[in-house]
Amino acid sequence: MFKPASAAFLALASLTACTQTLPAPGTVAGTAPVAAPAEARAPVTILVSIDGFRPDYLQRGVTPVLSRLAATGVTGPMHPSFPSKTFPNHWTLVTGVRPDRHGIVANRMEDPADPKNVFTMATDDPSWWNGAEPIWVAAEKAGIRTATQFWPGSNVPIGATRAAEWPHKTQGGTRPADWQQYNQAISATQRVNGVLDWLRRPAAIRPRLLTLYFEAVDSAGHQFGPDSREVNEAAADVDAAVGALVEGLAAMGQPANLVIVADHGMAATTSERVVALDKLADPALYHVVEAGPYAALTPTPGKEAAVEKALLKPHAHMECWRKGEIPARFHYGRNPRVPAILCLAEDGWQVLPTTPTQPQAGGSHGFDNMAPDMTALFIANGPAFASGRTLPDFDNVDVYPLLRDLIGLPPAQGVDGTDAPFRGVLKAQ
Repeated sequence: MFKPASAAFLALASLTACTQTLPAPGTVAGTAPVAAPAEARAPVTILVSIDGFRPDYLQRGVTPVLSRLAATGVTGPMHPSFPSKTFPNHWTLVTGVRPDRHGIVANRMEDPADPKNVFTMATDDPSWWNGAEPIWVAAEKAGIRTATQFWPGSNVPIGATRAAEWPHKTQGGTRPADWQQYNQAISATQRVNGVLDWLRRPAAIRPRLLTLYFEAVDSAGHQFGPDSREVNEAAADVDAAVGALVEGLAAMGQPANLVIVADHGMAATTSERVVALDKLADPALYHVVEAGPYAALTPTPGKEAAVEKALLKPHAHMECWRKGEIPARFHYGRNPRVPAILCLAEDGWQVLPTTPTQPQAGGSHGFDNMAPDMTALFIANGPAFASGRTLPDFDNVDVYPLLRDLIGLPPAQGVDGTDAPFRGVLKAQ
């Protein structure tokens, strides 16, 4: 718990171009009665994800709101977990454990325990997600109301099991009190308005922890590359949406601790920087589960030795390991959902099943999580935070303990993260 600043919403309002006309403090006898004082609102916590937003995008002159929030709050370089992919890192941010432990080890994955099913980014079967408890479940159990706009996994009833008589149905489980099924057609403005509408509710049904998600910067980065005009335009659009959020909070007098993050960065890629697996080993020898900045492969039964002979040797622009021999710094390879062989490309290269037939240029992520281009945005601003502070680099597993602090939950046991990076920038009670 942290001491709220009573005028925090006014400070946030100054970050945008809007102006506020404040009511007169009172009237003399015989004039109109003084209006009832506005509700004194307790601070809420809003976790905002801007998918694929690198910290250096703030230096491009297109994000006045985000840049000001960083300058007047807390910021610092944040390392994603490996693999630097969307779903593994969104789940790490809200659970405090790395992908190898929480089980969302990739955007696309297979599980030896359930070989008929394949996980994709549309999967809502809780059996894939039950490896760790997200912050909204911990909050709901503690009586703290939560609401999520599109956060990956927030539509899943965590802890649910499959009904024996109806295997495609689930029973039990916990979701946020309010949540939205992901729909890319819903605009950034509509998403912000949804969050503000939740906060306009009476106090008894008003959420205290909320999440918000924007994918536009990542989409532009994939299609056009991180240094493109389109990425700058997407960053400017999201910046305007965050500005609308800040204005809306100010207008209703709602203090808020904003924690703005990215799941990973983005590196430029081209079809000229590709390691083609079919040039190294017969495709009949293996099954590719996922390919791109890294390739995850399962050898055909009985062909393990042939695949290892072809791949587990030095290669230009790529290194391959057995899952049990992946370098310890990646904290990856023990989960049964990690395939038998992992091949990681040099930053900016890709490992693909074949050489692309058409020229391609764009961007991707999934590289070494410590590569500079994979660094993720982190900004924290609000009554709980000091002003104008820059942190040394830290890992994204530390965001979850910070969120627990902000909403008043005790420290979690058994997670990979710690709130230590933030102790010097949090205002004491």
